[in-house]
Amino acid sequence: MSETPPENTDFDAMTRDIAEVPAVEVIVTVAVNLMSAAAVKLGLSEEGEKYKDLDEARKLITALAGLLDASTTEISSFHAAPLRDGLKSLQLAFREASLVPDDPGHGPGEKYTGPVYG
Repeated sequence: MSETPPENTDFDAMTRDIAEVPAVEVIVTVAVNLMSAAAVKLGLSEEGEKYKDLDEARKLITALAGLLDASTTEISSFHAAPLRDGLKSLQLAFREASLVPDDPGHGPGEKYTGPVYG
């Protein structure tokens, strides 16, 4: 049996809210969320090792790199430059956190960014 949504949902209000947000803002917000999640999974939060998971961090960094690669021309260098800097910092932090670092060009997201050197 499937439940039907209640008659009094706020779907129309949510749709209106989303419609008012510029695409650049949505892209930047998603990128910042990916960055934050990757930082936590790299153990860079206050709790450090408690949430460290390099496999998860790799996925998040790769997703961030793909998003930035696909959207850089859409969001302008004003927004893209600091996001690329943040991505590079995460890639370098991943390399430092890895017991066996990936070869240059094979780290997380490097298929989109090219090799990252410290």
